Amino acid sequence: MRVLGIDLGSRAVKIVLMEDNKIIHSMKVSTMNFYKNYCDFNGKVIVNLEKLHIGQINNAVSTGYGKNNTDLLLFTPINELKAHVYGGFYQTGLKDFILLDVGGQDVKVVKVEKGIITDLELNEKCAASCGRYLENMAHVLEVSLQDMSLHYKNPVELNSTCAVFSESELIGKIAEGVSIENLCSSVNYSLYKRLKPLLSKFKDKKLILTGGVANNTAIKEFLRQDYEDIVSIKEPQFNGAIGCCYYGSTFL
Repeated sequence: MRVLGIDLGSRAVKIVLMEDNKIIHSMKVSTMNFYKNYCDFNGKVIVNLEKLHIGQINNAVSTGYGKNNTDLLLFTPINELKAHVYGGFYQTGLKDFILLDVGGQDVKVVKVEKGIITDLELNEKCAASCGRYLENMAHVLEVSLQDMSLHYKNPVELNSTCAVFSESELIGKIAEGVSIENLCSSVNYSLYKRLKPLLSKFKDKKLILTGGVANNTAIKEFLRQDYEDIVSIKEPQFNGAIGCCYYGSTFL
C-alpha cells in the first residue's frame, strides 16, 4: 500500500510517501512554492501528483493550515495534533510521552498516555515563542540559524515579551558590547523561557521534540533541566507528514 502524507505548514509544506509502512520519499518546499508550482485550483486546492512525481497512491492524508482547502476527494484531512502524535508513535514506538512541537508560527504541547491524548496546550497568538522568533533574531545578528542554535552558555537577560520589540533590545545589547555568541545564547534561552510556562503542567520522563526547533542544540540543553529524556527522532520536521502516512496506513 502506498500512502501520501502532506503537512501544510505556515512556512513550508512537508511531503512524505510511504509504501508498506516504510518511508520511501520525502520532500520539503516553501508554502508559496507548493501552491504556485504543485497545485491546481478548481474551487478547492487540488494537489497535482504528476508535478510532484509521486505516481500511483492508495490513500492520501493531509494536515496543517490548509487541510480544509485541499481536494477532499483525494485527501482525508486530520487535525495537526493527531498527525503529530501518530508521527511520534511511528518514529519512537512509544505510547507514553509529552510531545512539544515548535513550528514557525505556533507551539503545540500534547500529553499522550497509553496511546491516547489526555491533555494539550496551544499557542497560536504570539510569534515570540515560535520558530519565526529565532529566524528574526538570527537575521538581526547576521548569523545562520544553525550557528545560533549551538550557543547556550552565559546568556544575558532579554526582557522584551514581543518578537518585534526584541529586535530593538538585541541591537541595544550589541551596542553595550555583549558578544555575538552570548547574544545567540540569550535568544535561545529567551525562547526556552517562553516555552516553559506552556510545559509547566506537563511533567513526564520522556519529551519528544518535533518541528524545526527540534534541531536547536541549545533548546534541547535547556529542556534537559526539566526532563529526564529528550527523545531524538530522525525526522522532526517531517513528523506531521509522517503521522499522516501512518494514520493512512493504519486506519484507512
